[in-house]
Amino acid sequence: MLANTYIHIQGVGKTLEQKIWASGVRNWGEFLEKEEELPISPAKKFRILEGIKASSERLEARDYCYFSRALPSAEHWRAYPRFSDSVAFVDIETTGLSPGRDCITVVGIYDGKEAKTFVKGIDLDEIVDEFAKYRMLVSFNGARFDLPFIKSEYPEIEFDQLHIDLMYPLRRIGYSGGLKHIEKLLGVSRSADTEGMSGFDAVRLWRKYERGDRKALELLLKYNREDIVNLKPIIELTYPEMVKKALENCGY
Repeated sequence: MLANTYIHIQGVGKTLEQKIWASGVRNWGEFLEKEEELPISPAKKFRILEGIKASSERLEARDYCYFSRALPSAEHWRAYPRFSDSVAFVDIETTGLSPGRDCITVVGIYDGKEAKTFVKGIDLDEIVDEFAKYRMLVSFNGARFDLPFIKSEYPEIEFDQLHIDLMYPLRRIGYSGGLKHIEKLLGVSRSADTEGMSGFDAVRLWRKYERGDRKALELLLKYNREDIVNLKPIIELTYPEMVKKALENCGY
C-alpha cells in the first residue's frame, strides 16, 4: 500500500490521491508510465513525479523517518508490510491513567518473534535502548496513552518511528470498542488465566506484587505479553480490509 500512496507528497490530499487511483494508476511505477494520460495539472504532476522519485529512494534506503514525518499519522498503517521486519508491538501497564501522578509498571515489546517485558524496579530503564532498535511501532490506543506516558517518564526516547495506533484504522473498517472485544470478534484467543482481565486488574496485580506476591507479577506479565502478542494477528487479519476500505470506489 505504501507504493500506492501519494498523500505524503506536498500538495497532494486525499481527493487528488483518489483521483489518481480512479484513473487506474495503482502504484508509483504506473504513474511514471502513464503520467502523460493523467488529468492532472502540469505543476501538480511535476510535484508528484519529484515526490515519487524521493519516495522511491527513501524506501530503498529503508528511511522510516522520512515516511514517519511525511505520512499523516492516521495513514502510517499503509507502511506496515514494508517495515514489518522491524516492528515493535507495544503495550504498557501503569498504576493509573495520569502521567506525572501515576507511573509505568510494565512495558511489553514484541518483535513478532520474541516478547520482552520490562518491569519497574528491575529493568524498566532498558526500554530506552530497546525502542531505538525499531523502525515501526504498533499499539492500541498508544497515540493517546502508551507513548505519551512513556515519553513523560523517558523524555530522551525520540519516538521518530512510524507508529500505527490500531484503534483508528480498525474503527474505519467497523471494529470499534476495546482491544479485548476486537480480539473476540476476530477469533484471537487468550489464556484461561487472563480471560476477562482489564487494566484495572493490572493495577490490582501490581499492588499485590508490591506487597510481596510474586505470583501476582507473573500473572501481570502474562497479561501484558498477550496484549502485545495479539496485536500481530489483529493487524495481519485486518490489513487487507484496511487496504480495501482505502481503495473503495476507485475501480480497483
